[in-house]
Amino acid sequence: MTTTTLSPSDRIRTLHETHGPSVLRHLIKMTRGDKQTAEDLLQETMLRAWRHVDTLPEQELNQRRWLFTVARRIFIDTVRSKMIRPSETPVVDLEWVTRSEDTTDAALAGEAMVRAFKQLSPAHRQVLTDLHLRGRSIEDVARELDLPPGTVKSRAHYAIRALRQGMDPKD
Repeated sequence: MTTTTLSPSDRIRTLHETHGPSVLRHLIKMTRGDKQTAEDLLQETMLRAWRHVDTLPEQELNQRRWLFTVARRIFIDTVRSKMIRPSETPVVDLEWVTRSEDTTDAALAGEAMVRAFKQLSPAHRQVLTDLHLRGRSIEDVARELDLPPGTVKSRAHYAIRALRQGMDPKD
């Protein structure tokens, strides 16, 4: 069965199952071990594949080359956009946020939150800051960062998950 007889969603599913893990490994190396950013870049790569599903190469090797080329270009564009965009001053310095409860537990929880927040990747910190501290909408953040809304939602999800893991008292 050739890939042209598959539906577009089956083609993308097969493409992701076949090449997704190796593209992700490559992106993790490119991002120096930042798995969350690599996953975001893989998601964007697969989104581009979906947009061009009718023009994707037929041969598996050529599909692989196409995906790696797209992933590399997205990575380069991401790095360049971060270099051009001026660094933002945080709206709130989390270390000086007043707490409603002045207890040892509240102080420890606050410290754990600050530590976990600082361990997030810059992309994830920015999304959380824009969405939850500045109260901006997903669409506004997506437009500013030139990302699909789904990527902003994904980054927010993984950032909150990382915060929870970072605040786990077992660590």
